[in-house]
Amino acid sequence: MRLMTILGFISVSACRKNRNIPVESSTSISQTDQDNSSVLDERVLAINGLKPVVRIPAGIFTMGCTKEQGSDCKTNEKPEHQVIIKRDFYLMEHEVTQLLYERVMGVNPSGFEGANRPVANVDWYDAVRFCNELSSIEGLDQCYTIEGQDVTWSNTRCNGWRLPTEAEWEYAARGGETFKYAGRDDLDLVAWYAENSAGEVHPVGEKEPNGYGLYDMSGNVSEWVWDWKGHYDSEDKVDLETPKSTRFRMLRGGSWSDDPNSLRVSYRYLYYVDYKDFVVGFRAARSP
Repeated sequence: MRLMTILGFISVSACRKNRNIPVESSTSISQTDQDNSSVLDERVLAINGLKPVVRIPAGIFTMGCTKEQGSDCKTNEKPEHQVIIKRDFYLMEHEVTQLLYERVMGVNPSGFEGANRPVANVDWYDAVRFCNELSSIEGLDQCYTIEGQDVTWSNTRCNGWRLPTEAEWEYAARGGETFKYAGRDDLDLVAWYAENSAGEVHPVGEKEPNGYGLYDMSGNVSEWVWDWKGHYDSEDKVDLETPKSTRFRMLRGGSWSDDPNSLRVSYRYLYYVDYKDFVVGFRAARSP
């Protein structure tokens, strides 16, 4: 079943091309502008309540193969290293739902349909386009410049929606705690994964949140982040470094079809940016 879509913008550019407009036409343009504003209001109203956010405080954390991850760590999770998150940021409480995605983008590419299930089968480009479009609807900065397959994020001070960096994602997933998974060491309490999902994605927010009040940071759908695959070293890092465009980007968190190891907060894996699958979604972030 298709979800309800929202109205698009009404263009008034054709009316504005003629500079010699009679008084009655000027009145008509004013009404058109009012109608356009009304449609914009409807788009804003259509997404209200569909994207609760949590403010994540700035801080310092140890990223990578920390002690609680035990012997399960992969090579690309080592060595552990400290990362400074310089500024607070907002992160969606749960993954972008199918209802929110369709109201913003007008389509629902997911396989397991359900308004409150996470959107899935989206590639990295779909995620960054969604962020820009949501920013446009809400009158915020568009953080990304998208030219074909080249995506840049030059203004890290933008106030619009964006993907979290990999460091922001892991910092938020850890939730100020020292659990193996996001919120608990008992995976069944916080995540949908291969052993309890019955082979399908589930509505967001049904499991326990982590220490920051975020849901499904482990499991349900894997989440795109901004970064490419970088190798760790032992030097301290400052977040919000912006890598150049690349054909690979990182996925984090694991999904409803993965084994427990893939749902650890430090587990990282990469795919081509145009990779789509019914286990892949995302959540968005923004700076205050």
